[in-house]
Amino acid sequence: MAKKVRVHHFAEKKQAGEPIVMLTAYDAMTAKIFDDAGVDSILVGDSYGTTMLGYLSTIPVEMSDMCRATAAVARGAQRPFIIADMPLGASEVSDAQAVENAIALLKAGAEAVKVEGGVARAHTIRALVDAGINVCGHVGYTPQSINALGGPRVQGRGDGGYEKLRADALAVQEAGAFAVVFEMVPEPLAEKITAELTIPTIGIGAGNVCDGQVLVWTDMAGMTDWQPSFVKRFGEIGEALRSATETYCAEVRSRAFPDPDHTFDK
Repeated sequence: MAKKVRVHHFAEKKQAGEPIVMLTAYDAMTAKIFDDAGVDSILVGDSYGTTMLGYLSTIPVEMSDMCRATAAVARGAQRPFIIADMPLGASEVSDAQAVENAIALLKAGAEAVKVEGGVARAHTIRALVDAGINVCGHVGYTPQSINALGGPRVQGRGDGGYEKLRADALAVQEAGAFAVVFEMVPEPLAEKITAELTIPTIGIGAGNVCDGQVLVWTDMAGMTDWQPSFVKRFGEIGEALRSATETYCAEVRSRAFPDPDHTFDK
């Protein structure tokens, strides 16, 4: 049986130059498939809201949603390291609130939580780490701040862009995070900061220079009609499911299904 991935393996992989493989998942069935395929880590992202719950953004996602999805993933996956997103509203009121909600995600099966934001959220990360909770940071484009950022826009460009991104990443590291996600960051900036940090960086739309990569699984597997330009479709699961459903509909309507081979003996 493959060795369970633990938090210290992230640092070991960075030191060895071995890329970290991460995907999102929100249910037990998908988590088991990703476990069997060999991913290192599963992120129970608040992208659950846009991929599975039909929301237009991650903002409406509640703690109850994240706890349910995290518990399902934990029941399906054994080897990967499970990280759960702290949804909007779960940590902004106080550090005590953040610790309480992070503990709820740990009880559901997470082994770490992810917190969006850099310098402004360093105190939250520190409070969580001080409480014995593993924290993954998230800088660059932060979807929970979509309204403040004016939409999904590449971060780090323009005057002061690099300095802000670097300061955010260093603040996350200094607060005690074990890793940090770089989302929608120009590759040259991601490369410079990745080389400076001692904790691993996980890229999504940040080029091929980070210490690992993460994608939303429905984008990766071709479940959607649209995906960000930085996403590669590694399969066309959506089209295969649509085709299977069309065939099922046609056979039920023509009474070709169930046939004698798919009927209980009378």
